[in-house]
Amino acid sequence: MVKKKGLPEWGELVLCRVEKISPYAAWCKLIEYPNIEGMIHVSEVAGKWVHDIREFVKKNKQYVAKVVKIDYQKNFVNLSLKRVSNYDEKEKMNSFKKEKRGEMMLEHAAKELGKNLDQAYEEVGFLLQERFGDLFSAFEESMKSTDILLKEGVTKEWSEAIRKIAEKAFKKKEVTIKADLEVKSYANDGVEKIKEVLNELSKKSGGKVKYISAPKYRVELKTKDPKTDEKKLKECLEDALKKIKEFEGEGSYKLIK
Repeated sequence: MVKKKGLPEWGELVLCRVEKISPYAAWCKLIEYPNIEGMIHVSEVAGKWVHDIREFVKKNKQYVAKVVKIDYQKNFVNLSLKRVSNYDEKEKMNSFKKEKRGEMMLEHAAKELGKNLDQAYEEVGFLLQERFGDLFSAFEESMKSTDILLKEGVTKEWSEAIRKIAEKAFKKKEVTIKADLEVKSYANDGVEKIKEVLNELSKKSGGKVKYISAPKYRVELKTKDPKTDEKKLKECLEDALKKIKEFEGEGSYKLIK
């Protein structure tokens, strides 16, 4: 389970599990913060009069709550459900899912070094959360530079293990960008002109041009960077249309999603 060090901050969204319910409050365990407990007062359950708190909270159920008060001496926090919007709840759950993925990667990195997850948290996990905000972001950042983790105080052995796992986890998948193209030329040597335009299109874009049926063709480009290469393909297609006009022709294209 995802772990964070210390106490949450005021206003932070946390995941909690209800352990006990009284007429005036629900007592909770914070899922991400080991050994930290919290309380949701009946006045913080809903934005309306609450006759029975059990209508709004159930024992052993998990909730997204907001921290509204912190007792640092008792390691205890007061929580609110009514101050959490639907958007807040959705964002917190998405963030928690990403952090669970980050923890899984941390555990794999630990295995590379013959260590367990608890050791990983103590040696590097809490440090990564402090420096990068969360584990998932730390693994993402490790892909940008070989020494970015070293600069943040991570040891060489951990930096290498983390980057190795990150490269496997974030390996880009190859996708195919497709576009349908129609070109005509009314010149005497129109067929040759079309061939010239299509050959140039294939060479510049790096894609393959397939004949469908005159005047239709399809361009297919395999890439691991679809955003950049789709823009490049569009530019090449626009150039091809300009070229065919110079050859007494016309054309159009559309990307296939």
